[in-house]
Amino acid sequence: MRSILRAFLLLVICAPAWAQLNLSGLAAFSERDTATGLREALTQGAGRAVDLLGTQDGFLGNPKVRIPLPEVLQKAEPLMRMTGRGKDFDALVTTMNRAAEAAVPEARALLADAVRQLTVEDAKKILGGGDDSVTQYFRQHTEAGLTQRFLPVVRQHTERLALAGQYNRLAGQASGFGLMKAEDAQIESYVTRKALDGLYLMIAEEERAIRANPVQAAGTWARRIFGAVK
Repeated sequence: MRSILRAFLLLVICAPAWAQLNLSGLAAFSERDTATGLREALTQGAGRAVDLLGTQDGFLGNPKVRIPLPEVLQKAEPLMRMTGRGKDFDALVTTMNRAAEAAVPEARALLADAVRQLTVEDAKKILGGGDDSVTQYFRQHTEAGLTQRFLPVVRQHTERLALAGQYNRLAGQASGFGLMKAEDAQIESYVTRKALDGLYLMIAEEERAIRANPVQAAGTWARRIFGAVK
């Protein structure tokens, strides 16, 4: 089990260049210490992502995660702006992103639970994954629960706009005829999905930042262990 945890930690910190590093630096740490350092780093990365996104302009002001209009509205946007509806489209974009910003803090507890529930079997699966394997772990263990938590918060924001209601009615009909994806047929579902995509993207970025610079790890054991294989 110790060898699995050490290999797992190495992948998290150093993938994809793990083969170029010396494992001997981890020999001084116990299995418990290694797991503690790993959990500290994962908790830090997830918490940082929530802090960055769950604030005003966390989504709207960040081009990496800014939620755009659904594809069908993007196609209609030029014509609708010509008819004077541009403000409605701008308001919808702002509302969608504000809704995501309001929903993201709901993720903190579930992400923390996912860290605590990490098992050796999970480590094996992550070991066989790629550079974003930790992010995928979070998605697997939190996406369903976060969708349920995000939807009501998002809906409170989007239902205030007439354009959102119009979109839901028309998109629902289009989805019924197979003209668009069912997952995009309700604006609140679309925003929730995009908010989760943005959250997991930012977790991935925080994960890579800790791998690249272990000194920035907040936890004592995380800094020691990450520094041992740097």
